[in-house]
Amino acid sequence: MSKELSNLEDLIVKIKNADGDGNKVSFDDILDKIGRRSFAPLLLLAGIITLAPLIGDIPGVPTIMGIFVILTTGQLLFGREQFWLPNWILKRSAEKKKINKGMEWLKKPATFIDKWSKPRLTVFTKGAGHYVIAAVCFLIALAMPVMEVIPFSANVAGIAFALFGLSLITHDGILAILALLFALGTFGIVIYGIL
Repeated sequence: MSKELSNLEDLIVKIKNADGDGNKVSFDDILDKIGRRSFAPLLLLAGIITLAPLIGDIPGVPTIMGIFVILTTGQLLFGREQFWLPNWILKRSAEKKKINKGMEWLKKPATFIDKWSKPRLTVFTKGAGHYVIAAVCFLIALAMPVMEVIPFSANVAGIAFALFGLSLITHDGILAILALLFALGTFGIVIYGIL
């Protein structure tokens, strides 16, 4: 059983330490490191993967992360305690070298965010707030396939997912509000891109 995450740097270290098959690391390998029972780390993971350079820019990755978020938020909203994911998502893999490079790029912003985040305005991250976050993330995830063709929209969605996940891990309501602003920005970019 994996130790519970406490911050963004912790997630990055766990992703980098994921053991794969040769020079490839699968989504399943990463989940083995971060755990499969808690929504917050899974959401944070989806955000990091979508946001990371070299990984999130691979065609199809935003859509796969969207499906992943739809499945996890849907199960959370229906009260499941352990998340089920289909094999075709679990077996998706990327080169370990690319993953490590993307994680290195995220290290500095992660350190800054981790120093700034702390428990506050917990009404936005506990109880009903938890389900509101899941519902907003579900809506963002529904739009992820469209974001494949709208520049930067998937990156903004990745920021929203990562901030929502981190807000739940650290019980930081300020991060949840900031994530909501990025979510609204995502919807704005998608609507503008469609029109």
